[in-house]
Amino acid sequence: MILKAFKTKSNQKYVNSLLQAHKAGVNSKKIKTIAVLFNVDEFSDFELFRAYFKELNLTSPKHKIVAFTDDDKFEVSQWESYFSPKDFGWKGKINNVDLQSFIDEDYDVLISYYKSDNVLLNLITAASKANLKVGLARSDERLYDLIIDVNPKNFEIFAIEFRKYLNILKKI
Repeated sequence: MILKAFKTKSNQKYVNSLLQAHKAGVNSKKIKTIAVLFNVDEFSDFELFRAYFKELNLTSPKHKIVAFTDDDKFEVSQWESYFSPKDFGWKGKINNVDLQSFIDEDYDVLISYYKSDNVLLNLITAASKANLKVGLARSDERLYDLIIDVNPKNFEIFAIEFRKYLNILKKI
């Protein structure tokens, strides 16, 4: 139990160092690739995102949807990939090859679709090389370039607001 708390603190320090070094610089290119990161405990219908991307005429095969679960024994092949606390080490080390490639990919947009303040989800968001980071949570506003403050269960409201801001930013 104590080791888990120290590990969390270690990962939080890593997130803070990433955020201090982060330089906001969203480019003006149109969106081609989108990544979605969500917490299974808050939202689990990833097919809504696929349908929404088609509605926005974003049909790249490079879109990626990744789920997080606190349950290390979670076994469902429903998602493209998922990760759990066992996939993280100390000081921000990632022990999962798929998760590391997700972080290293240069997506045009990363949607962090979770409200909870979870250090592991925040670590993925902070470490991601995505150009525009969109989030729902207001716990640490340094993580995102754009915050749409809605409940994860209100996907329709999120979809309307997200489209509105993409139009304002001339991304679609």
